[in-house]
Order: sequence, then C-alpha cells, then structure tokens
Amino acid sequence: MTTPDTDSLLAEQLLRFTRRMHRIQKRHIELAGLGVTPAQSRLLRTLAHYDEPPRMADLAERLEVVPRAVTTLVDGLEASGKVRRVPDPTNRRVIRIELTEDGRTALRALREARRSAAAEVLAPLTDEQREVLGGLLDTLVDGGVPLVPGHRC
Repeated sequence: MTTPDTDSLLAEQLLRFTRRMHRIQKRHIELAGLGVTPAQSRLLRTLAHYDEPPRMADLAERLEVVPRAVTTLVDGLEASGKVRRVPDPTNRRVIRIELTEDGRTALRALREARRSAAAEVLAPLTDEQREVLGGLLDTLVDGGVPLVPGHRC
C-alpha cells in the first residue's frame, strides 16, 4: 500500500516527466522547421482523426479547450496554409476546418518528430520496460483501455 507521501512523489514524477516530454517534443518539432507550435501540432493530429472536416466546436470539445482557443490555433494554421475554413455543405452558417496538402505534409513531418522525441525519451528502457510502462499509462489515463487496441500513440 502506498502512503500519501509516496503518491505525492509519484504525482510529481509524472508532472516532471510530462514537462520533459513536452520540452523534447517541442525541440524536435522546432528542428523539423515547420513553424508549428505544440498546440497547433495537437490540432493537426486531431483533425487527421476525422473522416470529414469538423466544426470548430467539435475540435474544441475533442481538444478539451474553449472554442476561442481553437479559433486562435486555426487562425495561425490557416495563415501558414496548413488548414482552411470551408462552409458546411448543408448549412452555410457553419464553418468546418480541413487539412490542406501542406497540412498533411506537415502532419507527416510532425509524426516523425514525435517518433524521434519518443525514441530519445524511451532510449534507456528495454522493450519489456516499455511494454510495462505502456500498460501502466493506459491504466492511469484510460482506466486500462488502450485508445487503439495493440497501438499506443
């Protein structure tokens, strides 16, 4: 059984690890030279999961942020040509967000940057330790259910 002090220490370790992962991913994204922030990267990755262009409200809900934050992210990505606003075919008052070809190219480069960052962070671990870590993180994040069976993002 863990003590409250042990739990506090674990929580602090998780926070430190999250910050470290964020810093390393940010560095790898910057090295890719895409001019994309980590938040914009997350929005691009989220867009890629939709079968059809989502509404801004859908993105805000999925990203768990306020709609204004999505507007700011989309503005920056649109200015760099990675996304575009398109009218909804059934309701012209609704605007949807779609990836452009530049956005798809950036997404591929971002995936490679994330893979490099993960390889750097996980380098000290054996394959078995990585499997254990993945299981533990699934338990903490999703109650033990991987987002995609057999696949970790």
